[in-house]
Amino acid sequence: MKQKRITEEAIQAFRQYLIRDEKSAVTVEKYLRDIRAFQAFIGETPVEKELVIHYKNHLLEESYAVRSINSMLASVNSFLIFMEVKSLKVQRQVYCAEEKELTKAEYERLLKAAGKNEQLRLVMETICSTGIRVSELKYFTAEAARRGEVIVRCKAKTRTILLPGKLRRLLLDYAGKQKIRSGVIFLTGRGKPLDRKAIWAQMKGLCKAAGVKPGKVFPHNLRKLFARTFYGIEKDIAKLADILGHSSIETTRIYLM
Repeated sequence: MKQKRITEEAIQAFRQYLIRDEKSAVTVEKYLRDIRAFQAFIGETPVEKELVIHYKNHLLEESYAVRSINSMLASVNSFLIFMEVKSLKVQRQVYCAEEKELTKAEYERLLKAAGKNEQLRLVMETICSTGIRVSELKYFTAEAARRGEVIVRCKAKTRTILLPGKLRRLLLDYAGKQKIRSGVIFLTGRGKPLDRKAIWAQMKGLCKAAGVKPGKVFPHNLRKLFARTFYGIEKDIAKLADILGHSSIETTRIYLM
């Protein structure tokens, strides 16, 4: 590990990284609290591996529970990895986001490139029409499509997503073709809910045909495209934060940079 001092600038950059990663406000504060405790312990001393070991021994001597020590060290290690590997990357994401954001035209080319892969096309339309996380596709059931609303439970919160008329019709039509009368609509060939890895891989396979850079093609960028489009029309960041299920409006602001 290169010798580096822990600065307030680095801590705040890490905070923004955690927010972009959609960590809850409680989790973000916990990480920062642990990092500041470590910072207070080492002072102005450059960070080295030996210091982390010394800090661990210090916590043991202070009679912290082993579980608490492991949790605190996990926060510190995440921060140190961020400092070493991701600091430059994070800054580029903040100031050069346009180069990595998916445009509406590119999204439409991806839909066209999906061709006969009706499931993949509908997955992309679902994410981009509602702003859901890809992990929330499991809440899109035949019952929810008939009802016209989806109840999403994520991170100890519950929110209701109203389905646009066109999307609802597409979902019901697809479920009918697949003979899905109840339960999750998007399934693998083995009947399991479609997961993030499978969707990511299939989307990457569209890049060449769609003429879109691979670095722009992943499910989360569809969610961000929804956010930018919604805000462009409504200009209501609080409402957008509710729809996206963000605990902090600060997270939503990052989406709109």
